[in-house]
Amino acid sequence: MLMLYFSGTGNSKFIAELFSRNMNVKCHSIEEKLDFDKLIAAEEVLAFCYPVYGSMVPRIMREFVERYMASLENKKIIIFCTQLIFSGDGSRVFAGAFPRGFVEVVYAEHFFMPNNVYNVFLLPHETERKIKKYIKKAERKMELVCSKIRAGIIKKRGFNVVSRILGLSQRVFMPILERNARAMDSVKVNNDCVQCRLCVSICPMNNLEYQDGKIAHRSNCTICCRCVNSCPEKAITVLFHGKVKRQYRGLGKSEQV
Repeated sequence: MLMLYFSGTGNSKFIAELFSRNMNVKCHSIEEKLDFDKLIAAEEVLAFCYPVYGSMVPRIMREFVERYMASLENKKIIIFCTQLIFSGDGSRVFAGAFPRGFVEVVYAEHFFMPNNVYNVFLLPHETERKIKKYIKKAERKMELVCSKIRAGIIKKRGFNVVSRILGLSQRVFMPILERNARAMDSVKVNNDCVQCRLCVSICPMNNLEYQDGKIAHRSNCTICCRCVNSCPEKAITVLFHGKVKRQYRGLGKSEQV
């Protein structure tokens, strides 16, 4: 078995590594420079973990699946989604990327994780105390999930009709946000930027570059908000351009105020 994950700011990485420790399996980010065709071919079961954006799979993960589609044929698939409030059918949408009968989904589960977007007033600012509750709840849930997987119990959260309806209610807006994320004005860098270029080095899509004395945008954003939460000057915003007063540092880490 092999766990493959994408994580923008640490939530999905936490779940992926938690699963890997419980099941004693290898775990890799899809951002790593590896021979994924070879790694996938060697395993019978592939587990995937990613954050859900409006009941959609992040574009970076969708493109990864498309790239290695041939190697994934006839594999058994485990799907883990991380979500804020609800993700509807975020796991089913991942399975829907494959032709019918191409893979066998043997388990799918969603995990509630802290909000990582602090400059949108409608979304909560997580306290360290609340984040610790997320961690404990995820750990308990993962122990149960792994015991069921070992026992061969099949569960597919997000595949029922109600989940599809909830997912559709969000998903109608996500293609618009994704298109906007690739527009030149979707990533803004304000005058507080000191050109440290940290954002350039950590962007999973190579979307940012240092050009003519400033940070430029290549219209390839996947809306992970890693740059927003990592900028030491709080100088970057993505899609939502309210002032960044706090940053999400990931589970188990203190926020920056």
